[in-house]
Amino acid sequence: MRIDSHQHYWRYNPEHQVWMTDQMASLRRDYLPDELRPLLQTIGFEGAIAVQARQMVDETEWLLSLSNEHDIIKGVVGWVDLRSPKLRDQLEKCVKHPKLVGVRHVIHDEPDDHFMQRPEFCRGIAQLREFDLTYDLLLFPKHLPVAVKLAMEFPEQPFVLDHIAKPPIREGQVSPWKEDLKKLAEFPNVFCKLSGMVTEAKWKQWRPDDFHRYLDIVIEAFGTDRVMIGSDWPVCTLSGDYASTMRVVSDYFQQFSAKVRADVLGDTCARFYHINPSRNKL
Repeated sequence: MRIDSHQHYWRYNPEHQVWMTDQMASLRRDYLPDELRPLLQTIGFEGAIAVQARQMVDETEWLLSLSNEHDIIKGVVGWVDLRSPKLRDQLEKCVKHPKLVGVRHVIHDEPDDHFMQRPEFCRGIAQLREFDLTYDLLLFPKHLPVAVKLAMEFPEQPFVLDHIAKPPIREGQVSPWKEDLKKLAEFPNVFCKLSGMVTEAKWKQWRPDDFHRYLDIVIEAFGTDRVMIGSDWPVCTLSGDYASTMRVVSDYFQQFSAKVRADVLGDTCARFYHINPSRNKL
């Protein structure tokens, strides 16, 4: 099964999507499954993981309701308030749905660079394993040393790094991102999404080989069995169309074996998020 490990849906609301700058005006509309379905079919993918874009429990419930209606949604990475004393109640309610596979918090928008070390946040992370939920790390490079401490503290918790931590691709820089990424990759419970790269490059001016240096570094750090393809659709459309965005990774992996390609294009995502046919039937 070929799976896009990272994409978003929303009904546009300026009060909720406050992160959309004037440069992102094309995103200020609804993006829903019926628009993604033909894009997936064009490249031979069967579905995707829908990831939260609003920090509210309603977002999780809305994405799960969409998954009831659209079989291309293979799993949902939602949002719960990891700092709340009522977190258990939120989790017990959400995990009743078979397609909830993980949660995420928009760490890189927090003013405190050490947000992940806050005791109340760590107490929340500690509860995820009990509910068989993964955690998506949405970070900038400066947060990687803190993520290392988090992975060290919770060695049994499955983590996945979104967007290879958004290195400064348009500037062509790799350090200290490279060194910190390698430290995080030393923990076997941490995986990495090969996503979000085209929007870190020069929008609509990039070439596929602009990313090869960064992909080489990620593969050297994580190997080929802990990485997964992702589009970050529709955000990726700011810099490239869906098919060309996905080809950055799929074409790069033509140099590897068929087994590695199958892993990166879907099998690792399915393994990490525990995607299987029974979980995708209500």
